[in-house]
Formats: sequence, C-alpha cells, structure tokens
Amino acid sequence: MAEMIEQNRPIHIIGAGLAGSEAAWQIIRRGIPVILHEMRPAKTSPAHKTGLFAELVCSNSFRAANVENAVGLLKEEMRRLDSLIMQAADAHQVPAGGALAVDREGFSLAVTQFIRQHPLITVVEEEVTDPAGLEGLVIFASGPLTSPALSAAIRSMVDAEYLHFFDAAAPIVEGDSLNYDIIYRASRYGKGEAAYLNCPFYSKEKYIAFFEALKTAETAEIKDFEHNVFEGCMPIEEMAYRGEDTMRFGPLKPIGLKDPRNGREAYAVVQLRQDNAAGTLYNLVGFQTHLKWPEQKRVFRMIPGLENAEFVRYGVMHKNTYLNSPQLLNADFRLRANPKFFFAGQMTGVEGYVESAASGLMAGIQAVCAQKGLPAIDFPNITAMGALAHYISNPAITDFQPMNVNYGIMPPLEKRVRKRRFRNEMLAHRSLTAFEAVAAHCAMV
Repeated sequence: MAEMIEQNRPIHIIGAGLAGSEAAWQIIRRGIPVILHEMRPAKTSPAHKTGLFAELVCSNSFRAANVENAVGLLKEEMRRLDSLIMQAADAHQVPAGGALAVDREGFSLAVTQFIRQHPLITVVEEEVTDPAGLEGLVIFASGPLTSPALSAAIRSMVDAEYLHFFDAAAPIVEGDSLNYDIIYRASRYGKGEAAYLNCPFYSKEKYIAFFEALKTAETAEIKDFEHNVFEGCMPIEEMAYRGEDTMRFGPLKPIGLKDPRNGREAYAVVQLRQDNAAGTLYNLVGFQTHLKWPEQKRVFRMIPGLENAEFVRYGVMHKNTYLNSPQLLNADFRLRANPKFFFAGQMTGVEGYVESAASGLMAGIQAVCAQKGLPAIDFPNITAMGALAHYISNPAITDFQPMNVNYGIMPPLEKRVRKRRFRNEMLAHRSLTAFEAVAAHCAMV
C-alpha cells in the first residue's frame, strides 16, 4: 500500500509552456497526477501577451515538416509517442509551404483547455519561489524568461557559474556544405595544430560588398529588458557600423593566416571553429549578431566558401536563462546533484518550440520512470530526441551553447553519402527504425 501511495504522489511541474504542458500530458496519461504551477496571468513575463498555456511568443512556425530536415524527424518521433503539442499543432495547422505553422491562438487555447479540464491535473496559479519545499519530484519548465525569484532559487541549487542569463552565440554551419576549393585549414602564424577553417576575402571589393550588406541588413527587435545585456559581446554588425576596417582589426584579421596552398595573404579572413567532436559542425568565430535569420543566411553566404552553407543554428543575442546542462544534467534530464529535480525546455539548452516540447516529453516520461522505480529510458543518440538528450548532457562539452536539433549532432552514417538529401533520408530511416523500440518501451511505462 505504501508503494502504491508513493507512485500516485503528484509530480510538480513549474511552468505551463510547451515543455511543461507536454510533460504534464506524458505523466497523466500514465496515471500519475500532476500539480502544474504557472505564474501567469497573475504575474507575466516581458515577452508573454496572454495567460494561455503553451503560448507561442516569437513565431507561429514549427519549422520544416519533412524528415529530410532534423526538426521534421523530431516531430515525427514525438507523434509516435502521442505528443499533446503535436496533436494541437496538427489540428490547428495553417498553410506554410513545406513547414508546419499553426494558428497561434487556436493552438494555445486547445492546449490550455485540455490541461485545465483534465481531472488528474491541478493548476496552481502562483509564482514558485521555494521549489525545494515541494514534496515529491519536480520538473522545472519555466522557460528562458524564468522569474528573478525562481532564478535565484535555482542558482542556490547549482553553482552560479552553471546558470547563464543570456545567450550570445555565433551561427553554426554544416561542414559538408562548405566549399573547400576556397576554404583552407590553418592556425594563425602556423602555431599549433591547424585547427581553424579560413574563408579568405582575397579581393577588397568583395570585402566591401560584404561590409555594406552587413551594415544595411535588417536586425531583430531588441526587447527593453535585453538592452545593456551584451556590453562585453559586440555584434558583428555593430563592428561594421563603426567603420570599414573595424572587422579587419577584429575577428576578420588576416595577419598570420596565409593560404598554405599558395602562400597568399587575404584582405580579410573569416575563421570557422570546429563545434563538435565528429567535425561535422563549425561556428563562425566572432559572429554574434542581432540580424534576422533570413538576413544572416543572405549576408553570411557572401563569405567566400559559404555560398551554399547550410545553417543548423543562426546567431542569437537575447536574454535567455539556461543551465550549463552538460555539467549538471543526465540524459534523462535529471539533476545529478539532486535526483528530485528534473529540467525541461529551453532552460536545458535546447533551442526552439519543437525542441522544448520534445525535452518536456522526455522529462515527463523519465519522471514517471523515477516515480515507479523503473530504470530511465535510453533514447539512442541516433534518434533526434536522443541526440538532443545526449547533447545537453555530454560533460565533454566545455563551451555549451543552446542548440536546435540538427543532423550534425547525430552520429554520422558508417558510409559517407555526399548528397545531403540522400544522407538525411538515410539518417531519418536509421532513426525511425531505432525509435520503434523506444516507443514500445515508453508504452510499457
């Protein structure tokens, strides 16, 4: 009887965004009650406009629908685990070409009504300031704009250096999409291992065209609460505003970077740094930016060698409370130092609506496993969901930045496939084949 009471103890979830709502659904469909704490509408964040759950703040797009794109694969995996977020998204879809976009209000209203009306979910409209005082397991899903009081409580649970309050990250491109006829590998002055890929502007005219495009590109709106956050991290476009040569004396400095193939020194050089152990992803060094994402793709493809670059993450500079998860969390989204606590959503370092919901889905199922005394479920890293879980929990990552799902964080195929479309189709097939066992395991929890 005592064991039955323990298993039926409610699991607390803090935050009713996409991650929190999805976690709640995965828990209650397995028969365990949920107490869902949401401070809105009594207290709101600077970005939210309504009191609805799973509110879409920045966009109504869930991005690509086809499994040739990793986010399309992620959505398919979520559907196979009966995702509430995907049910609502599919039911409120609006025309968007090859993407899945939704009617914002209809989508959030559907999630809200389901959560509020379900008999196993108790919604408590309050700001949680003392999560340690909650009995039983707790899932933090309070999002990138976690309240100052809750942020302080989380900070008291982890080392201060492991909790970040803004996200300033350079774009990341797929290595296979780069033009190596132009790009060369070298380190400045030939010191140490040739660790960087170098994109040379041999022509001053091409550099000036890039400089002018950067100066006139459209930037994203900066929220009032984001001003003064990035004093120590200058956007690349800000360098362009300051003068023609500012970048050439900064991240585009060409000195000491002669092309080993011909001995030429360029007028300016953009460097790419390897971003993962497999060498499939590279980031643009010093390219933190406020440019809108379509503008980043347009302007940064003017860099020699990046004409056909595929961006797996665009540069971002915005307020974003997130954990240095590789140093704190296991692949089951559980806090290593205190197994009572799980984290989900953008706080874990996943980027994007779909990724946030997917992390909530996994955290919810893993919390049920913990409550029932079952082993955590292994989401293999060859699946999209597993790749995210392993990315945010890999302690070997020392410079952790939030990341969208992409095929670059999944293990490559055993045999190299040059054509991107065919390669991604094969990666998706491999993932969905492996996912059959995952779905069967989750159904038994």
